[in-house]
Amino acid sequence: MKKKTIFDLQRVSVEEYRREGKLPLVVVLDNVRSLNNIGSIFRTSDAFRVERLMLCGITATPPSIEIHKTALGAEDSVAWEYFPETMTAVEKLKEEKYTMCCLEQVHDSVELQDFVVERGKRYAIVVGHEVDGVDPRVVDACHYAIEIPQEGTKHSLNVAVSTGIALWHFFSHLGSR
Repeated sequence: MKKKTIFDLQRVSVEEYRREGKLPLVVVLDNVRSLNNIGSIFRTSDAFRVERLMLCGITATPPSIEIHKTALGAEDSVAWEYFPETMTAVEKLKEEKYTMCCLEQVHDSVELQDFVVERGKRYAIVVGHEVDGVDPRVVDACHYAIEIPQEGTKHSLNVAVSTGIALWHFFSHLGSR
């Protein structure tokens, strides 16, 4: 097999990307502390044409050399906003008629593969702090809690990895392919 070149992949410029249609999907970062995780979420959000990121609480914002190390420029292509309080972002999204989903391990969560994504609806996924997860008040404000099933010995997956898995699920149902 021959590896694809940048020309084979037919990537667009940042300006063209900004003009293209996006998925009706927002990612809310609730106090994510690692700049590498933040950058990785930017990059994954670019890959899946996420509408925007909402960076909340202690979540760092661009410009940042550490975010850029993993974002590789996606911090310039993906729209983002900052909110000092995550609940403010959640309330705004609810007013905009987004279906709020937190990615969290809680009783009565829906396993990711069983979560039905409907075309025509707008979704927001809230992901949380690397140790503490999504703030319980935010979890309670969401319409759904989605959980990625796991069978290993670790308590959870890395927040950037979890976000990527969840974004793939939504993209596979909302994307154009």
